[in-house]
Amino acid sequence: MAGLLYGSGLRLMECVRLRVKDLDFGCAQITVRDAKGGRDRITMLPLNLAETLRRHLVSVKAQHEQDLEDGFGTVHLPLALVRKSPNAAREWSWQYVFASLSHII
Repeated sequence: MAGLLYGSGLRLMECVRLRVKDLDFGCAQITVRDAKGGRDRITMLPLNLAETLRRHLVSVKAQHEQDLEDGFGTVHLPLALVRKSPNAAREWSWQYVFASLSHII
């Protein structure tokens, strides 16, 4: 997380709320949703962190798949999206990049 904060100019809560679908490795970009002022913005994905971030996502995806098997694995989504696509909260692309290792019930 510290590397992304420093290398891409993300604010702390922007980094915490980063979702898998917001990373674009092909264009080396990060889409920051609901940034300061309530607007979306695009920032750079540091090339020296790309491979490390890919490896991190592999482990997070394995954790997500295990969580789904255990009956967890959902994330908070905007209410309108929940109505439009009820299963989106379980999809990989909507998962947080820096997910918690523990479950809060």
